[in-house]
Amino acid sequence: MRLTAENLSAHRGEDLIFSNISFDLQGGEALVLTGRNGSGKSTLLRVLAGLLKPPSGSVHLSYKDGRQAPNLAEEAHYLGHRNAMKPELTVRENLAFWKSFFGDREGGAGFSIGDAAAMVELEQVLHLPFAYLSAGQQRRMAFAKLLVAYRPVWILDEPTAALDVKAEALLASLMRDHQSQGGMLLAATHQPLELLNVKPLEMKGFEFTAEEWE
Repeated sequence: MRLTAENLSAHRGEDLIFSNISFDLQGGEALVLTGRNGSGKSTLLRVLAGLLKPPSGSVHLSYKDGRQAPNLAEEAHYLGHRNAMKPELTVRENLAFWKSFFGDREGGAGFSIGDAAAMVELEQVLHLPFAYLSAGQQRRMAFAKLLVAYRPVWILDEPTAALDVKAEALLASLMRDHQSQGGMLLAATHQPLELLNVKPLEMKGFEFTAEEWE
């Protein structure tokens, strides 16, 4: 599996956030985005997840057998700042919806709801409404959403937000497991992530020079 991005750019309103972003990633590798707030980390992830259309550039995902994925979004899970769970539904009902909605892709199978909950060490709260969980528990259950349906690419925006040190280590272990099975990670973070085969990309945003203002 190979993911290639070439000369991507993005705007926020009329403002250019970044331009000429390119990278090449293989299965088992992780692209880790760092940079100050507003530098374009989240925006780049949304572009890759198919939520924003870039004004320029391209993204291609190909497999060893030569197949080209129609688009990256169909082969990827996206975990943003929000957990994408209905607060009034139980945890089990939320995960059941996402398991049914996503289904699996060729190349792997998702875990059962019970197994996914156990992997984030929260199988005992499956019966509770999602709103009853703490912020850290909610984030861990949102991560379980990635486990119930297989996708080879995980796109993660601050995946360890609201987590304590133990939970951070737990999710980092699950991310490494995904990599060790040939999966690919793209993550924006302000915290160190103990991942495998990391390729760093510092987002600097777009800054006007003095000459451009004259």
